[in-house]
Amino acid sequence: MTMTQDRHGDGGLKTINRGGRPAALTPQHIVLLSEIVSRMPHATLDELAAELDHLGAVQVCTATIRRTLRAQGIVRTLPKRHALGAPVQPETHAAVAKRYGYTAAHRREAGQYSTDLTDAEWRLVSDLFERPEGSRGAPARYERRRLVDACCYVLRTGCAWRLLPSSFAPWQAVYKAFVRWVEVDAFEQMQDRLRQQWRDRMGRSAEPSAAVIDAQSNRASPQGGECGYDAGKKVKGRKRHIVVD
Repeated sequence: MTMTQDRHGDGGLKTINRGGRPAALTPQHIVLLSEIVSRMPHATLDELAAELDHLGAVQVCTATIRRTLRAQGIVRTLPKRHALGAPVQPETHAAVAKRYGYTAAHRREAGQYSTDLTDAEWRLVSDLFERPEGSRGAPARYERRRLVDACCYVLRTGCAWRLLPSSFAPWQAVYKAFVRWVEVDAFEQMQDRLRQQWRDRMGRSAEPSAAVIDAQSNRASPQGGECGYDAGKKVKGRKRHIVVD
């Protein structure tokens, strides 16, 4: 049974019986809980419950505290994740900006393939593929950016080099450039920059501090070669491993 009070125009108080279970927290307890939250803004619900039990001599579960705070308009906001060692500043909903989504810098021009690099993306990785200024040798016959776009098209679609669309450079030139860049790990460096940029955008350290190893068993090819037997998955073939951050 919940007892509430209604104030009349004459200044008196009238008690109204609305039925149901009695409230776990009285108005005095709610005021005390609000003071605890303002004094301990980073405390967990368990810590708030323990402090309320210590000061107000009332024991309630964390669900009751969460429901009471929500009714008072008090909602917990998670702080933005920062790199290791960097100070963490408290944030509010008004100060949080979106860290994702496409902008004008990500839009592609009409007629471009979805695998083509945008202007912003090319500015980040152009030094990996462009020849140093003042270097010797014959000038490039084809634009390096279009060669990179052609390589990205093949890697994404899986088509044969000879089936490259005619809008790109001849497939022989694209393939030769691809082989040279693979030998110097240009695409791996581009992937590393992308990973660092994304982790910085998410407020994390640029380099991962942990890794996960997973294994997969594949059937051996008809050409033969080294193979074994995975008794757990009942597969005869080879096992490959991958490490991800």
